Amino acid sequence: MTESQALTRCKAGIAAWQNAFNNQDAQGCAAQYCHDAVMHARPFGTFTGRDQIEQFWQDIISQGFSNVDYTEVEWQASPNGGYLLTSKWTMNKAYGVVHKEHWIVEEDGQARLIFDEFEVQGEK
Repeated sequence: MTESQALTRCKAGIAAWQNAFNNQDAQGCAAQYCHDAVMHARPFGTFTGRDQIEQFWQDIISQGFSNVDYTEVEWQASPNGGYLLTSKWTMNKAYGVVHKEHWIVEEDGQARLIFDEFEVQGEK
């Protein structure tokens, strides 16, 4: 797989996550993470594995958060393979930054998050 193909798959992965979130689908959000992914969600804590990550997103969705949008998105090749995404984000009730999402293409050809670190910086 070329670098361009890998980046295209990573971009498809974030689009799938955003679509799942905006459709209030926590399971669909979690499906965009590797089974053993680690997510640092500031100030909430650290969540490891799809089950914990799905529960986190379900809790957020249940509180009425929706309509996530990304701005100032930057992609960089990771020295550990895959790509790193940084951006700003907004939702209907909050905003913040993505410090680092590490997307990798797994053996099934799908790009998924192996690491996710984001921060809520304020409420709307």
